[in-house]
Amino acid sequence: MSFSDVIIIGSGVAALQLARNLRSEINVRIITKSHVRNGNSYLAQGGVAAALGEKDSPYQHYVDTIKAGRYHNDQEAVFKMTSEAPKLIQNLYASGCSFDKNERAELLLGMEGAHSEKRIVHGGGDATGSRIIDFLLSQLKKNVSITENVFVYDLLIDKQSKRCIGVKGKDKHGNIEYFYADRVVIATGGCGQLYSFTSNAETVTGDGLALAYRAGAELVDMEFVQFHPTLLFKDGKTRGLISEAVRGEGARLVTKDGIPFMDDVHPLKDLAPRHVVSQTIYDYLKKGEQIFLDIRMISHFRSRFPTITSLCERNGVSIEDGLLPVAPGSHFLMGGIKSDLYGRTSVNGLYAIGEAACTGIHGANRLASNSLLEGLVYGERLARLLNSDKSAKINSQLIPREFKSNFAPGLNLPQIQEMQTRMMDNAGIVRTKETLSEQKRWLESFDVHNWSYANLDKLPPEEIMKVFMLITSWLITDSALKRTESRGGHFRSDYPYEDDLTWKGIQIIQRRIWEEDEKDEPIKTAVAT
Repeated sequence: MSFSDVIIIGSGVAALQLARNLRSEINVRIITKSHVRNGNSYLAQGGVAAALGEKDSPYQHYVDTIKAGRYHNDQEAVFKMTSEAPKLIQNLYASGCSFDKNERAELLLGMEGAHSEKRIVHGGGDATGSRIIDFLLSQLKKNVSITENVFVYDLLIDKQSKRCIGVKGKDKHGNIEYFYADRVVIATGGCGQLYSFTSNAETVTGDGLALAYRAGAELVDMEFVQFHPTLLFKDGKTRGLISEAVRGEGARLVTKDGIPFMDDVHPLKDLAPRHVVSQTIYDYLKKGEQIFLDIRMISHFRSRFPTITSLCERNGVSIEDGLLPVAPGSHFLMGGIKSDLYGRTSVNGLYAIGEAACTGIHGANRLASNSLLEGLVYGERLARLLNSDKSAKINSQLIPREFKSNFAPGLNLPQIQEMQTRMMDNAGIVRTKETLSEQKRWLESFDVHNWSYANLDKLPPEEIMKVFMLITSWLITDSALKRTESRGGHFRSDYPYEDDLTWKGIQIIQRRIWEEDEKDEPIKTAVAT
């Protein structure tokens, strides 16, 4: 048993940004189920979006985010994030985070899909995530301890105060450990491994989402799953991510005959929003036609994209041929644990940041390179809240040693591979009432509702992971069945259009209103005229 001021579950960019910014007097414990660098943040090839260009502005970044999110975003949350982004990036850069520079020693700004200006900051070309993670780790103070290879499987809730007071986990030997804290933060990432094709790290199985759901926290927008258009596809399997920045540098999507096809699909052509590109490629694949990313116009590909070059070479795909076989796969969850502008959830003492949280930033579809930004913004913002938090601490004398439920079901769980295949086929890029209903029936045949409050103490970690995947798959499927329209990452072929009469979206804030707000809180960056 151990006591901390703050427990952070997860070790990605949001978790480390939070830990880095907490006061040195606050005792912090980071708990991760693998090693600290084994996660999506470290693998991130794309960059961080911020309106730093002379012709750009936080307002235009806001507009692009809302448009990509198909007007389902929380406009206040977006408004504040794009406003904070330039200063945040400049501060990271000034503190020593190694971002790429141009020949004038200025931050190099790239273009990605659905952005109207060059505003993507990269590190090491396509190694941005690892650059940021390594920097944040180097910044951690002595008040932060990291516990690796412990799988958190229960949130400890004091029933009398209805407050989260800690977590319960298992180490690699299956031993149960209790960790208590005044504040618990879920920063476990998304759930990409629920699908057979994914860009996500093997550790990303929806743990934090299932943890919060079992503890009674509110989850929202679980139907909105983003599928990245371009994963390297070899021998029927996805092998890793090919960043959107490749298309930003001019690469084109082509058929096996070398014919570009996105020109007639969307005004932004190959840089169309991800759901549009993914659905288009998916249609070709369903017809049995392989799609390729033509990179022959990028003369400096090896130096610009060393991580992708290494990925291709490891999988026997020739860079010199210039045609990379691609397929879409699950990439990012826009929904998650409902949280406010500071990461507070519906459960007292419990917070959520990063991809596990649903802040409303991404709406129905995430704008490229807004995910690392969101993690950095909310990690810093939650730190400010906790640094000034004067609320009462938990009373260690009243902490019960065991938190048991009444139900302990038999071991009735599906195999992971079958679950992934069924999710891809029935609740993936293209959905219908029939496929979703069939998926829901199948998931419920494994006692999914009982597993939502079952005692998991006697299960080994690998079986608990199956439980969490089962619960999170059901949450996505049930939500997708209930939304009878297509919007962003949620595409229903039986309801192929957005229904703004039933599912009301938002309107973009008028430029005049935005500029009036800027007078009160000036943003030190160029504003487009």
